[in-house]
Amino acid sequence: MAETRSCEFGISGMKRAAAADSFEVDDEIFVAKKSMLPTLAVAPAAWENDPAASLAGLRHEFGEHGGINMSIEASATFTVMEPETMRRMFTGELGPDRDFFIYSRHFNPTVLNLGRQVAALEGTEAAYCTASGMAAISSVMLQLCSSGGHVVASATLYGGTHALLTHFLPRTCNITTTFVDITDHEAVKNAIVERRTKVLFFESISNPTLTVADIPELSKLAHDKGTMVVVDNTFSPMVLSPARLGADVVVHSISKFISGGADVIAGAVCGPASLLNSMMDLHQGALMLLGPTMNAKVAFELSERIPHLGLRMKEHCRKALEYATRMKKLGIRVVYPGLEDHPQHHLLKSMANKGYGFGGLLCVDMQSEEKANRLMHHLQNSSQFGLIAVSLGYYETLMSCSGSSTSSELNSEEKALAGISPGLVRMSIGYTGTLEQKWSQFERAISRMEVDSTLFNKN
Repeated sequence: MAETRSCEFGISGMKRAAAADSFEVDDEIFVAKKSMLPTLAVAPAAWENDPAASLAGLRHEFGEHGGINMSIEASATFTVMEPETMRRMFTGELGPDRDFFIYSRHFNPTVLNLGRQVAALEGTEAAYCTASGMAAISSVMLQLCSSGGHVVASATLYGGTHALLTHFLPRTCNITTTFVDITDHEAVKNAIVERRTKVLFFESISNPTLTVADIPELSKLAHDKGTMVVVDNTFSPMVLSPARLGADVVVHSISKFISGGADVIAGAVCGPASLLNSMMDLHQGALMLLGPTMNAKVAFELSERIPHLGLRMKEHCRKALEYATRMKKLGIRVVYPGLEDHPQHHLLKSMANKGYGFGGLLCVDMQSEEKANRLMHHLQNSSQFGLIAVSLGYYETLMSCSGSSTSSELNSEEKALAGISPGLVRMSIGYTGTLEQKWSQFERAISRMEVDSTLFNKN
């Protein structure tokens, strides 16, 4: 049987000697070889109170010449002082846990540092940052499922994820998926086939309907049948911590709230170090062999944004709640988990990290695509309330009609099962401008719509 080789995750806390391939080890951070897996540098009590405490507890990475920001390691490949060292690196004896790097498709110091930040954010042992959110999801599914494998997933998912599970994985890998109403726990339980279902997959807050999943209960149901739980937490970083609530793996599209600038594409897989190490195995690792590698320059930019993610999320959520409350008073059909009439309002309140609100997205149901398009037209072109664009987590408000955009991969029957109406407008609420300034822009757009309706009825 061939020897299994992998590059192990660890917190880099030493500097290699210049004259030889040796290293100095900080005994407080490192333990013996083969168990050098990343652990959070924050006491559990601090993490339980606030994910920001976990981030603040990470060791600060300084630049090569003492700069307060870490250096960017832009190299694709890395040198060694002695030929023998390279053999030891390829057998797994030496790796990034001891500050030895081979090639940036495997590990890169700058990307690895971002992974430590994301792991701290989510409260997991380790994280690996990828070139996109879909790269993170597909790599996890391919690692956890083999040919003939079975997945149970929420019927309400981002369109790209739904297409991956519905079309791509069955065709290429013979991996099939049963879609269920994630709020119907009996249906979830019945759909999971013991010893066959490998993954229960759902979004913490669903795209685009904003249904909130009961992460603790769903995790218990899955674990009772030996199934791993993978949660997409893209909609609610800082707000929810799925791993703390029982999930095994957390995936992100970092392009959204974590980035905040709508200028990079990136993703992350967060979970047990044992899983991440297996995904980097030289023979069997999905991340190692598929190569969804993040650029070091992108990783550097993102690492500078994570420290103020908590502040940004609080402002996204504060304004989303205020707008949703005011929209409801106007008689608009609005969906927002922060409203008390939302079906999972109290569930989210019980799971959420205190002080971060209920999420930065809301939905307005205009019932028809034509009305949805008119609303978005006036919100962008008549009042400058927001921008007609997909994605989310930007500092300006972004809006799209989900059924004809980010959920267009679903057919009519699948959209109905997911609860996506033709006129559902998803709004990612930005934080630029004052609240009253932006609200007056919203009201102006509504007034223009009413004028249009009056003219239309007269004609």
